[in-house]
Amino acid sequence: MLPDRCSIMEDGEQCVNPPEFVVSVVVKNDEYMVGVTCNKHKQIVSGKIQLLQNENKLPNGKISFLPLKAVGTDCIHGDPDDFVRLDTNNPKN
Repeated sequence: MLPDRCSIMEDGEQCVNPPEFVVSVVVKNDEYMVGVTCNKHKQIVSGKIQLLQNENKLPNGKISFLPLKAVGTDCIHGDPDDFVRLDTNNPKN
């Protein structure tokens, strides 16, 4: 499941625009999803990722913006039992 809004905060408020791109960093054969953004904030997200890469907080690689497509359906319904919780402190995950 993806967030229903852009990941950017403006003046302490989350952007109300729906996401238009999945943002990731591509390093060799690996890809790391960073977040989602609307077209309005695409450049801001790119600049922030570059800054985090320069600080070694994100892997150095190509920043990718994959366009999202809206899909509507009546046949898929989320249920709390469908979600998987990962324990990042457990090395078995």
